[in-house]
Amino acid sequence: MSETTAQDASMGRRERKKAATRQALADAALRLFLERGYDQVGIREIADAADVSTTTLFKHFPVKEALVFDEDAGQEAGLLAAVHDRPQGQSVLAALREHALRHRVGTRDDDPAFADFAALVENTPALRDYAQHMWLRHETALSHAIAETTGRPADDPHCAALAHFVLEAPRTARGRADGYEAVNHAFDILEQGWSNISPTA
Repeated sequence: MSETTAQDASMGRRERKKAATRQALADAALRLFLERGYDQVGIREIADAADVSTTTLFKHFPVKEALVFDEDAGQEAGLLAAVHDRPQGQSVLAALREHALRHRVGTRDDDPAFADFAALVENTPALRDYAQHMWLRHETALSHAIAETTGRPADDPHCAALAHFVLEAPRTARGRADGYEAVNHAFDILEQGWSNISPTA
């Protein structure tokens, strides 16, 4: 084995170990939060459950809330894919509605694990706020994706507004038994306004 190959293999092992540690922390945190409630679980308990130090925990998750949302990097990719990879004939807003209902609200046939996770976030103010701020970090990227796919300038204000309100729309589900319908209604309003601006997109 060459020196370069050995170094690559070593780096690969380190990355796999880091990923495994991160996943163990996220899994332990979610299990404890679901069992006892977010505010009743301390950082040291999570680190102990994953058999790591608190220093290691904070290397992977800078704040406690981040332990619940371990897929932030994939969220932006999913949003952009909803725009760029939508089926032929589907409008941008229809694709984003579908994405929001599936990934932000959940469908009526959610599995129990998703329902438990959604309830944890909904019933914990710190997690609700963190989740919303996390999604809004993708606003600019989503705006640019909408502009690109509709042939508008990257700084088009209509695309920026649409991106913002698409990411805000799921908040209408907060505290409502009919959250799925509430978000659908929000998108109905967005659909009407957007159709006047971009009838074919």
